[in-house]
Amino acid sequence: MRLHVAIASLLGLCAGAGAFAQTSTPAVPACADLHLVPAPRECAAVASIPVGTAGVSFAFGTHAEDEFAAHDLKQSFAVRGVDVQANAPSVIRLERAETEAGKELLARHHLKCDPAMHDEGYVIVPDGAAGLAVVAETSAGLFYGAQTVKQLLRGSGKDAVLLAPTLRDWPAMAHRGLSDDWSRGPLPNMEFLKREIRTLAAYKVNIFSPYFEHTFAYASSAIAAFPGGAMTPDEGRELVAYAAQYHITIIPEQESFGHLHNVLKFEQFTALGEAPHGSVLAPGDAGTLPLIGSWFAELATVFPGPYAHIGADETFELGLGRTRDAVKQRGLGAVYLDFLKQIHTTLAPNHKQLLFWGDIAVNSPDLVGTLPKDMIAVPWEYDAKPDFTSIILPFTKAGLETWVAPGVSNWSRLYPNNNEALGNIRAFVRDGQKLGSTGVLNTVWNDDGEGLFDQNWFGVLFGAAAGWQAGESSEEAFTASYGQAFHSDATGKISQAQRELMAAHAALKKADLEDAQDSYFWLDPFSEEGQRVAAKLRPVANDLRLHAERAITLVAEARVAGKLENTDALDALELGARRIDFVGLKFQSADDCVSLYNQALALAGDKSRWSDVEEALETIGSNNGRLNDIRDGYTLLGDLYRQAWLRDNRPYWLANNQARYDRSAQLWIDRADRWDLVQQRWWSTHTLAPAAEVGLPAAAGK
Repeated sequence: MRLHVAIASLLGLCAGAGAFAQTSTPAVPACADLHLVPAPRECAAVASIPVGTAGVSFAFGTHAEDEFAAHDLKQSFAVRGVDVQANAPSVIRLERAETEAGKELLARHHLKCDPAMHDEGYVIVPDGAAGLAVVAETSAGLFYGAQTVKQLLRGSGKDAVLLAPTLRDWPAMAHRGLSDDWSRGPLPNMEFLKREIRTLAAYKVNIFSPYFEHTFAYASSAIAAFPGGAMTPDEGRELVAYAAQYHITIIPEQESFGHLHNVLKFEQFTALGEAPHGSVLAPGDAGTLPLIGSWFAELATVFPGPYAHIGADETFELGLGRTRDAVKQRGLGAVYLDFLKQIHTTLAPNHKQLLFWGDIAVNSPDLVGTLPKDMIAVPWEYDAKPDFTSIILPFTKAGLETWVAPGVSNWSRLYPNNNEALGNIRAFVRDGQKLGSTGVLNTVWNDDGEGLFDQNWFGVLFGAAAGWQAGESSEEAFTASYGQAFHSDATGKISQAQRELMAAHAALKKADLEDAQDSYFWLDPFSEEGQRVAAKLRPVANDLRLHAERAITLVAEARVAGKLENTDALDALELGARRIDFVGLKFQSADDCVSLYNQALALAGDKSRWSDVEEALETIGSNNGRLNDIRDGYTLLGDLYRQAWLRDNRPYWLANNQARYDRSAQLWIDRADRWDLVQQRWWSTHTLAPAAEVGLPAAAGK
């Protein structure tokens, strides 16, 4: 939803419009210039308060939750170098709407809290010449109003200014969440998880769903959880308590049908599978439901919220093994949905409302109506399609509540493809709202185990905005606001850096390549597949690298221009950009090696050109040669990657990824060492072997 001056709508919605009759000075931005994420429903910018010189004080009521919201807000101001003191002339007040002070503030500005605002809505108004007030009916509303106030602080230290608009705001969707994959490599450490919770809450996310296959430390299946590679029950309880302060409910997702190879590969569980050591539990086996029941019973003691997610997506093996006859006789949909109903019955004693992924069930619309009506279908789709009605409608027609699940397009990529992510999130959430979906569960997946969460914030925040804002959210308005809202960047350079990386993805797609895939980073350009990719990459390699390098420069310039926030995400952006740039460098350098050697071969018979031959050989294999450029890319980027990983994650799984850096670096170290033999042969005999004998393709191609 675009940020806008809503004078006309406020005249219709509020008790009056006196607050909006005030005239702003030219120096105060209009609402469209505030760049808030999410964008508020109704807004008029009316004041600017210099808080950097005299500081600011905070006032709040007697509720403990309101005290926490005020404390959280104080910390944000203190981090920005604003003096927080009891007697400062500028006062930020948090007031419940039912108090006399709250009623007076609303009456003074001729505003009210409509019924739709009750649960999480809030009002922000100027309070006198140097004050600002947040008014809401609930602790959640006050908390979300305080999060908006954080974004209204501009600058830092003595230059800090607090913008004071008059606005009313409330969410379009009741449930605004993130599903975070903890089962395919990265497993966050507790310090990062708390930062993740704080950050999600700052952008009005109220659901966090960790995704488990084998990475929760169940007593009932201890063998599946590798030491150091699973969340313990005590850690789960700690996270629940921490998140509750920030009005976030934790919904554990434990796969209970498919995606269970990391459990079923163990001998004590393999007999429960559709196939030996497979990935899918076999419906009808006497041991499957007790196993599922034990997992969710343990989860229920740790995560007390009203929901649990049973997964149940991508059950590709179903009907190919032990249930072959049942599926042949009754149909895949009937066998699948009957097992979901059995899971529902098994888990009933936990008194949780169950979410399930909607990809399989959508294929049997005639049977979906047989599911218990208290289940919540979560249809998912990750492409940027124009319309998502067809995957939501079967569930709404069956009378089931739906939450839509777009994705941030981070999986198996050097940096998320935000062209795809924003288009997917925008249209999917729009269609969900049209069809009555009550929630959005944006998703992060780490398919190849290399993901770094700090690279995902752009897509994560757009999902948060789309779920809060009504209707179809604007990709461009969000992108323009992102740098200011997330990094306090007044220059616009961080938003432009994101655009540059989006352009890098687009350049690869233009070349008929996937996009900035991890696989291209690891691919040997001298291999047969490497040569196939190189032929497509050559026309766009220059543009690819310039976009990536421009992103790095923009981030550096923004850092110099002012104090930025969430700098770990900027480090992760830079790492992603450097890895994308390296893909271009690697293939260009490999092409140079082939071209230079072919030149050397052509000149080797002309004694007058031997100096040119030696220069070509040196350019390929000297200390500053192309082979060592590629080696350096892997060794230096590997070190940066390791630092980024350990900043956010437990050491678990890192060795798998680090081994790829080491192996790739060793490949080019070995090639550089062998090149010494090529040069020694030249110096001693002035002869060169054919390209294939020295490990090079015959020609780079054009």
